[in-house]
Amino acid sequence: MRSRQPSPQAPDTPQTPNTPLPLLEVRDVYKTYALKGGQTLKAVDGVSFTVRPAEVLGLVGESGCGKSTLGRCLLRLSDVSSGQVIFDGQDITHLPERTVRPLRQQMQMVFQDSHASLNPRRRVGDLLAEPLRVHRAPDGTKRSCASIAHRLAELMELVSLPLSALERYPHEFSGGQRQRINIARALALAPRLVVADEPVSALDVSVQAQIVNLFTDLQKHLGLTYVFIAHDLAVVRQISTRVAVMYLGAIVELGETDTVLHNSAHPYTIALTRAVPRPIVGAPQHAPLHGEIPSPVNKPSGCRFHTRCPVVQPRCQTDTPLLRQVSPNHDVACHYPVL
Repeated sequence: MRSRQPSPQAPDTPQTPNTPLPLLEVRDVYKTYALKGGQTLKAVDGVSFTVRPAEVLGLVGESGCGKSTLGRCLLRLSDVSSGQVIFDGQDITHLPERTVRPLRQQMQMVFQDSHASLNPRRRVGDLLAEPLRVHRAPDGTKRSCASIAHRLAELMELVSLPLSALERYPHEFSGGQRQRINIARALALAPRLVVADEPVSALDVSVQAQIVNLFTDLQKHLGLTYVFIAHDLAVVRQISTRVAVMYLGAIVELGETDTVLHNSAHPYTIALTRAVPRPIVGAPQHAPLHGEIPSPVNKPSGCRFHTRCPVVQPRCQTDTPLLRQVSPNHDVACHYPVL
């Protein structure tokens, strides 16, 4: 019989006197969509985790697993169907927009498509100044033109773009430069949490490295907290302090980066890490997973991965595994984790 994951608390490290309180808590979050014919799509299926201040949580998984939908739910760009999203101790799940609006200064997003996320009819300076004009200064006063100009100069320096870029239009920049502009806009109001939705997937490899290095430098310099969504494990390994692996809307493995990527316990995570190309001549090639990804509308009973799992057992076809701790700071949703 299919069981539902309980979530009085997210499955994470217990709080101790030396552990900072989470900046973001996600408790049993579901996001469902009603389809034609009475069917229901569970894009996010009972996800729970926490993110501590100045931490970088990498969120990885195949395309269509629900990563981007979850990212939008974290910032209330999409409303959750059930569950809780708690930011800095405040439950923002069902707050009215008027109450959420002041909090948006502290929560920002960097989108995947650097071109589509910038208005092509407005100069970069106008795009970056808009949030500064809409939201008041921390002391409650309206920002002056001089203070806005000063902040724009600071933002250009943070993302390593010249001041002359403020007078140009988005189409005059390369993809990497446009993503720097997107990052500057996300940082305009000095947020505490940034959700980056595959911010380097559309860029050339050399440019990807530059943008990832920029994210890393900004995190160290400003003390930012990231939820970094990606499908490239090399990128996630470089920037993340912890990693959550998603499959068909749910987290199947969660833990510190080195543990999850180098000592994976879930068969799906093992398959992901083995699929990464190795630049070594004569390195053994691992066989890919067999079978297609199941439809998110008609998910398999029991373990959602059992139709592709190389070590499947009869129990996996009927019992849904819960995300449980298998070692310190390492949680896995598998009946037979590889330990």
